[in-house]
Amino acid sequence: MTDDTSERKKQVIAEHATGNNDSGSPEVQIAILSERISNLTEHFKTHVKDNHSRRGMISWCPSARGLLDYVKAKDAKRYEAIISKLGLRR
Repeated sequence: MTDDTSERKKQVIAEHATGNNDSGSPEVQIAILSERISNLTEHFKTHVKDNHSRRGMISWCPSARGLLDYVKAKDAKRYEAIISKLGLRR
């Protein structure tokens, strides 16, 4: 992890945190996974044959989906807020 990505991760955590030391709430986890998936999607546009990274990314997608389903079951307003804030399609 380079300095740039760790700084971006801190920035994402700060944007989506629900409290001061919040790094584990579903909102933060979904935001981090979404950021990582979008970065790798851009990476695959130039590195089409990078199947090792593609396999890792494919394993992250169900994790993000599960977290979104969890938030939706617990609190629909939080779910809608996450979807709109991150610009996710669902």
